[in-house]
Amino acid sequence: MPTPGEFRLLESLWRLKEATIDDLLVDSKEDPPPNYKTVQTLLRRMENKKLISHHIRGRAFVFQPRVRREQIHRLSIRSFLDRYFQGSRTELLQNLLQDERIAAAELEEQETLIRSRREARSKNQPQPKSGQK
Repeated sequence: MPTPGEFRLLESLWRLKEATIDDLLVDSKEDPPPNYKTVQTLLRRMENKKLISHHIRGRAFVFQPRVRREQIHRLSIRSFLDRYFQGSRTELLQNLLQDERIAAAELEEQETLIRSRREARSKNQPQPKSGQK
């Protein structure tokens, strides 16, 4: 699981597809940009975690992501659920729904997502054989 600093670098790599450290510094939205050596250290740690890989172009290391954004989102959500809600999606959802700032349109969207997920699941369930209930 990436740290917040590693996640920022991953976001740049997802957007750029591949990048050198200099490319990442230019792409950084931070003011001032991060230190070259700090980025280099983070990239080395990210390679050890198998989040990124690199190849050499001339004298420069060119980094590319090895994981998709969706994979990191899913891992992050699982970790969050386990850490704060003992793995209970229901408890998380109840907590989200208690937030008074949730707009009616967003609630509608969530209801639609749940309904379509339920329909997709019922289509994928094996049908009982004749004579079985």
